[in-house]
Amino acid sequence: MASTKLTRNHSGAPTSRKKMTWSWWIKRSKLGATQYLYNQYRSADSYNSGVLFQSDDSIRFWDYGAASNDIDLQTTRLFRDVNAWYHIVLAIDTTQGTASNRVKLYVNGVQETAFDVSTYPSQDHQLRMGEAGSAYQQQIGFQGFGSTYQSYFDGVMSHVHYVDGSALAPTVFGSTDATTGEWKINTNPSYTVGNNGFFILKDGNSVTDSSSNSNAFTVSAGTLTKTEDCPSNVFCIMNPLMNYSNGAPTFFHANTRIDGSGSAWLRTCGSLGARTGKFYYEAKIVTYYGDGRPIRIGWDSIDFPRKGADTYYSGFNISSDGYIRGGIKGYNNYDPNATSLGGSFTGGDFLGFAIDLDNDLITCYKNGTVFNNVNGLDISSNSNCSIKNSLGHLVSPSCNWYAVNDNDNVIDFNFGNGAFGSTQLTGTTYNDSQGNGIFKYQPPANYLAWCTKNFNV
Repeated sequence: MASTKLTRNHSGAPTSRKKMTWSWWIKRSKLGATQYLYNQYRSADSYNSGVLFQSDDSIRFWDYGAASNDIDLQTTRLFRDVNAWYHIVLAIDTTQGTASNRVKLYVNGVQETAFDVSTYPSQDHQLRMGEAGSAYQQQIGFQGFGSTYQSYFDGVMSHVHYVDGSALAPTVFGSTDATTGEWKINTNPSYTVGNNGFFILKDGNSVTDSSSNSNAFTVSAGTLTKTEDCPSNVFCIMNPLMNYSNGAPTFFHANTRIDGSGSAWLRTCGSLGARTGKFYYEAKIVTYYGDGRPIRIGWDSIDFPRKGADTYYSGFNISSDGYIRGGIKGYNNYDPNATSLGGSFTGGDFLGFAIDLDNDLITCYKNGTVFNNVNGLDISSNSNCSIKNSLGHLVSPSCNWYAVNDNDNVIDFNFGNGAFGSTQLTGTTYNDSQGNGIFKYQPPANYLAWCTKNFNV
């Protein structure tokens, strides 16, 4: 949603401006920047309200009156996990006698009680958030006052509820899993929605209201892409939180596109890893510069990657210039070293990567056809690649590349999310053998998507 804006004119008379509930399931992508989940403003004056991640990664809720914030809560706790989903509930009831009971903020079912700023509303305060009038615009994933100030949410949203007239507990929208102890989504919560309430982004990218109302939103900017990544099944991303000694790449599209610059080798790993099993993922080469700046894609040790200043990258990868390469810290050579890939790849090509961690076998594909020299390749003899030397560590998808300028090399990854960048897969698509993920090409038999459900089969 990094450039996507959902809007609706808040024109109907509210059930209440004293009682309301918001519930979002969100997965963050970008940290250290202002990221709005919701904003409502009136163009005629400065009355507005918002819920956002601040640039320090705390959560803030404010409701602004004529000259000051009538409500301003800013959490002490910071929220910097870009792999997991957060469930955020804001429950408001200004009729309560105790000030701290008038606004309650919950994350994953637990109430936040530590705030760096804690301005609570007066009793029976009527929020700007619920005010009626065609001049009030509701904005989801965005804050904008004309063209003077704009701030988007960079991440993924699902199951966005607004309840007009009731302050609800988070247990309406989620519950604790009896087996795992994790907070999980309630996909069909029961509540009275109220006049201006709505339920959008239910199990997809529809902005049609799924409640008993008809309070649909409009995609007024950007592209709203559907993803298989959801609160009940987390899919792999490329991890922006690694220690990038040579400079970090740039991440887009919920951390499934990478791009980088800087006169050095850059590398990144996926956010999910495995020790055993068979897994498959896809990549599209969006831009390939060539001219000695190859792209190398494959696998690496997620928790034991290259360390120190050695010049050889770790991992086991296929290279755009037509080679199979591998390496590990402390071994100043490649193993294998310049072994023929049996082909090459360039901009516009789609690649597939299948790994059998139980039998040390790897198969790679270009546009649905296997590379002859990487068809069931036995990597057990390549003793100096990081996969063989990880021994108990987790293996994940990885990418290495060399770039000097922005957009030299750009790669989109599909770990089963169902899209390359913002382009949704359409027509004939394929799932893995467990029915998970959406792929452009058929995964090999019994090879699974990189997602949390497949780590528990």
